[in-house]
This record gives sequence, C-alpha cells and structure tokens, in this order.
Amino acid sequence: MPDFILRQCVASDAAWIAELRAVVMRPDLERLGRWDPVRVRERFLNAFQPEHTSVIHTDGVDAGVIAVRPEPDARWIEHFFVAPAHQGKGLGAAVLRQVMAASVDRRPFRLDVLQGSAARRLYERHGFVLESEDPIDVFMVAPAAS
Repeated sequence: MPDFILRQCVASDAAWIAELRAVVMRPDLERLGRWDPVRVRERFLNAFQPEHTSVIHTDGVDAGVIAVRPEPDARWIEHFFVAPAHQGKGLGAAVLRQVMAASVDRRPFRLDVLQGSAARRLYERHGFVLESEDPIDVFMVAPAAS
C-alpha cells in the first residue's frame, strides 16, 4: 500500500490543482469532444472549496487531490485527481479506501465520472454502482462503510 498523507488544502493550492485537473482530464474530454483548455480550469476554480479538499502528499510531493463535499443526503467525492506519474501504483485506491473508511455516519458517497473513463473501474472496485448516466457523465453511489 502506498505511503501518503492527506493534508488540508489551502486557497493557494487552487492554481496547481486546476492545472492537474486539466492534465488528468484532457484525454477523456478530448475523446468526448469536450476539451476546452480554459473551461476545464475555470470549472474547477469556480467550484473550489478548500475546506472540503485534501491534498494527497506522497514521496515528498503533492501528487493529487480529493474533495468530499457534504450534503444532507450524501457525501460527494469531487475533484479526485492523481498526477500521471503517480497513477497505476495503488495510490488512488488507498486514498479512496481511507476516505470512505473515515465515514462518520450512514450517508452514502456519490460521484460522477466521465463516460469511458478508466477511473470508473476504481470506483466499482470500491462498491460504487451506477445510479444514472447521460452521454457525458456517469453518476455513481456507494453505501457508507459499516
């Protein structure tokens, strides 16, 4: 299991996270015909809530990010990105497992992933199932850890 810590995000993290989002999402957005280099960054910056966001720190570097936004009926996992150099090593799975295990109540977890994204397999391995979908997004839900 990869060694990592989750540190509280601060407002000054926004710029590099927006860049990471653009790098990570570009292949899927291009495949879907939705790539816009300005919009991909703006969408993150307009929705960024550092109080709900953690930076994934491993091997001496900030290697990714995950946000868990509480809502009355669910916790939304958002902005979950791992830098390409750290993908495929189990880091994303370890982070997702830790975040879900830290559940303090019975609200389910929800997220959306782009159609055809390899990330969907990660979510399915962690108990997420299809809730609904459209031509661009797949909305998934998983129960809180017992």
